[in-house]
Amino acid sequence: MAIVKSAGITGRQHGLAEQVFSRAAGAPLVPGNDVQLLRDARENYPAWLRAIQQAQRSILFENYIIEDDEVGRGFAEALAARARDGVQVRVLYDWLGCQGTASRHYWNSLRDAGVEVRCFNPFQFDRPLAWLGRNHRKTLTVDGEVGFVSGLCVSHKWVGDAQKGVAPWRDTGLEIRGPAVADLVRAFAQGWSTVGPPLDEDGCLSARASVPMGDVSLRVVAGVPWSAGLFRVDQLIASLARKRLWLTDAYFVGTATYVQALRAASRDGVDVRLLVPGSSDIPALRPLTQAGYRPLLEAGIRVYEWNGTMLHAKTAVADGLWARVGSSNLNPASWLGNSEIDVAVEDAPFAQRMEAMYLQDLEHATEVVLSGKERRLKTAPPLPRSQRGAPGRRNSMSRAAAGAVRLGNTVGAAVANHRELGHTESKVVFGAGVVPLALAGVALYWPHVVAVPVALVGAWAGIALWIRAVRLRRQEAQGTPQQPLPEQEVPPRPAALEPRALPEAHAPEAEPPQP
Repeated sequence: MAIVKSAGITGRQHGLAEQVFSRAAGAPLVPGNDVQLLRDARENYPAWLRAIQQAQRSILFENYIIEDDEVGRGFAEALAARARDGVQVRVLYDWLGCQGTASRHYWNSLRDAGVEVRCFNPFQFDRPLAWLGRNHRKTLTVDGEVGFVSGLCVSHKWVGDAQKGVAPWRDTGLEIRGPAVADLVRAFAQGWSTVGPPLDEDGCLSARASVPMGDVSLRVVAGVPWSAGLFRVDQLIASLARKRLWLTDAYFVGTATYVQALRAASRDGVDVRLLVPGSSDIPALRPLTQAGYRPLLEAGIRVYEWNGTMLHAKTAVADGLWARVGSSNLNPASWLGNSEIDVAVEDAPFAQRMEAMYLQDLEHATEVVLSGKERRLKTAPPLPRSQRGAPGRRNSMSRAAAGAVRLGNTVGAAVANHRELGHTESKVVFGAGVVPLALAGVALYWPHVVAVPVALVGAWAGIALWIRAVRLRRQEAQGTPQQPLPEQEVPPRPAALEPRALPEAHAPEAEPPQP
């Protein structure tokens, strides 16, 4: 792989490094693909709709948020039309992501047209915490020949409103043709099988599925809860990058180990940059977000805030040789809690296009700096609320979750004293101190206010465990095998889909202009 060679690893070590990446990602390197970079909804949505309209055999569509608005209805009409013409259309949506975004009538209209619709991980009384694991993937696969992976959901927010002066959300996607599309089918089949009978993968693949369509090698990293495949890859890339590592993320909450990897790379001379949203639909989270900048800035990492309505892309590019696009944010929820899907592309020309796009984005961003003797954060003021667009409730929840993790990091640092806190974190620590004091006061003067919720939660947990125990006993009595937990591993590849070896390309490494 190119980035391994750029790190000075050759010969037998190269083969070992390739094995390390395959095992860490849980995904093999698949050569022979054609990959197109798609920017924002103006390029992604039309490409998706064209592929749907041209489908002949099967359509596999999964997304975290599908709204019943003009955009969502346009996709519903296209999917329903192909289903009526005999195409097998399957839609997998997330229960939490689509709460309040699409009505039962929306899904029933698809079913009435012949579309098979399934809901991922709806709330279950006997599994109180199971709802925390979500299907955050955004993929579309048509006829087993073309696939799309992105960070885009299906909503008018990604289109914007020109009449109201609201710009579309910034996001990035890929169009893939070639042998790697089979891995997208397998990833969809894994999620599909968790909520019903399994998918016939062979019926969704084309006879041309193994035919090379280009010269791009890539990995489809399909993460499942607690697999941490992409986290391991992100750690490896931060360690291997020698010149540049440019990151874009919508909900960045770096863990201590990942932040340390970025800091180490920067101190070793790597140009590490992080582009994040500049405005939030939850203003109270802005201090928490800025608090996370300090350890990065102090290590020489350059942090930028997007000046537009919302930056929702999740991308990375390293040394002009390796790039990643997908649904995963750089936070524990994506790394550990959700089902995610990302594509890691190992191709110099593609990575250089990603770098050029990154530099274009920086033209619409403001750099965050440490200024003054007290080294305070200096950032741009947030956008007026009228220019942010209507925030989505599901995205507010994502930001709230990210804020909760940041709050935990700050409070943990204050309690354990394992790092120096910055000025921007003083309000956070003060507020965190008020909460337990208030709870203590309530418990002293109104004990039942605390006791009743605790008793209800305890009763719920106990009843849920009893229900699970009864179901397990019934399964044992009936001889029903227990469903194994999903694991992320390098899947066995049928012989018909075995990628052929291609000669390694030695593309010249271009140095992008520095802004």
